[in-house]
Formats: sequence, C-alpha cells, structure tokens
Amino acid sequence: MKLHLFSSASKNIFTGHGLDYVSVNNQRFEQALVVTPEQVLLDWPAQHFETLAEGDFSYFLALQPDVLLLGTGRQHRFAHPKLYRALTDAGVGVEFMDTAAACRTYNILVAEDRKVVAAILL
Repeated sequence: MKLHLFSSASKNIFTGHGLDYVSVNNQRFEQALVVTPEQVLLDWPAQHFETLAEGDFSYFLALQPDVLLLGTGRQHRFAHPKLYRALTDAGVGVEFMDTAAACRTYNILVAEDRKVVAAILL
C-alpha cells in the first residue's frame, strides 16, 4: 500500500508498507528500523517481537521522543510494561500497534511537528 500525506524534503515520512517491507521517502527497507523525522536508524538491535528486551527499549532514551510508536508486524501485540518502564518513567508515551497503523500514525504526528519515533518490526 502506498501512503500519501504530504511532501517534505526535510522530514522522513513513510511512503509505503507491505507484509515484508516499509518505505521511507520512497526508499525500501526489509529489516527492523527506527525512524525519526530527521533520521533512519538501522542499528536498533531488536529484530523480532518475541525477543524484545529492556535494552531494546532503552535504545530510545537517547532520542528523547515525546511518543514512541512500536510497529509489531502484521499483528497488534503488546510488550510487558516492565520492558519499557524506563521510557514511561522518563515521560515518553509508548504505543503498540501493527506496523501499518504505526506508519500511518507516525506520518500524522510528523505533520503536526510532534517529537515522534517509530520503531518498526516486520
């Protein structure tokens, strides 16, 4: 599915998604990634929802988002709150949703100039 919200050369937005990929600014990715309005990060150690650990969530503290959207793949799943307690203690909102919903929600929040981070698992 292709997504179209707005065009901005200075901000990263999701421009498409499928069962095994997401596209950011028309660049296709077939691996777990982290997207902020300013950068695409491929060094997030998480690869699968089932293996998420506290360290996978601590990664986001340095990015200092207001909201973290975690795309959990095809299915909407929730991680145990103890895994992301450091983020909630720091005042970061953590939302879990399927990857397609995370892509759409991220684009809306970027358009509103919110400090959002999307972490995408495929």
